Amino acid sequence: MTERYAVVVVGGGTAGLSAALVLGRARHRTLVVDAGEPRNAPAAHMQGYLSRDGMPPAEFLAVGREEIARYGVELVRDRVVEVERGEDFAVVLAGGRTVRARRLVIATGLKDELPAVPGVAERFGRDVLHCPFCHGWEVRDQPFGVLASSPASVHQALIVSQWSKDVRFFLHTVAEEELSDQDLRRLAAAGVDVVPGEVAGLVVEDDRLTGVRLADGTTHARSVLFVGPRPVPQTGLLERLGAELHETPFGAYPVVDPTGLTTVPGVWATGNAIGFAEQVVHAASGGYRAAAAIVGDLLMTDLDAAVQE
Repeated sequence: MTERYAVVVVGGGTAGLSAALVLGRARHRTLVVDAGEPRNAPAAHMQGYLSRDGMPPAEFLAVGREEIARYGVELVRDRVVEVERGEDFAVVLAGGRTVRARRLVIATGLKDELPAVPGVAERFGRDVLHCPFCHGWEVRDQPFGVLASSPASVHQALIVSQWSKDVRFFLHTVAEEELSDQDLRRLAAAGVDVVPGEVAGLVVEDDRLTGVRLADGTTHARSVLFVGPRPVPQTGLLERLGAELHETPFGAYPVVDPTGLTTVPGVWATGNAIGFAEQVVHAASGGYRAAAAIVGDLLMTDLDAAVQE
């Protein structure tokens, strides 16, 4: 017989585990389906989470999995391949299992598509970084490079100047004429050097970034390179369920209310599934809000059904 749950949580990262913790404590039978692909896996540590600052992401998730288990929440290493709507939701897993759920939490996150520059992917999360709020303190005062992917990369170059006064902005495939006069004035005011020319690769010595090499052969000594990955939201399940999406400069994300409820009744979304800038601390909060809303929704649904009877 098909197993039935009150809630199935798709994604076992911070947002999904946070939702599962609240649901378990509210005595709802909950299943977390996790493919084991957290966005912050390349990072050695996570920062900015009060009381957990500097904790390795893998350790953080391991603690979360232990906590949800205390409340009877089940976790399975698998991937949801399809969801069918009916009186409830039929959730089909890649391993062949099908379960049913009254409510869904979609916490599938997003993937970072890195610039196609040799060496960037291999060093991402080490000395090739994307978020100064996540890693800026650890690399403060070192020679920074910022790899442009569009004129909007000016913002990143300006922001990272908070952590180092030695910043070079590599235009790469962006022409200097594409930058506005205001951009150029701000870069100059921040002391950011603008370097035209395409970046051909990185210079690595003794497993450390030591420079950025341009296509003309010149090399700039740098020990940190900031890049702007293209975020790819993992919204396939939401789209197949008919959820409304809205376009942003960082991809298309589901339309949600303040609790994470999508335009599909009974389906909540949280974490990086709803936005590019959801840090770990935001994801934990979002999962909590979604779960609390679901607890109330299920309670009122059952009470209204009892009144009808």
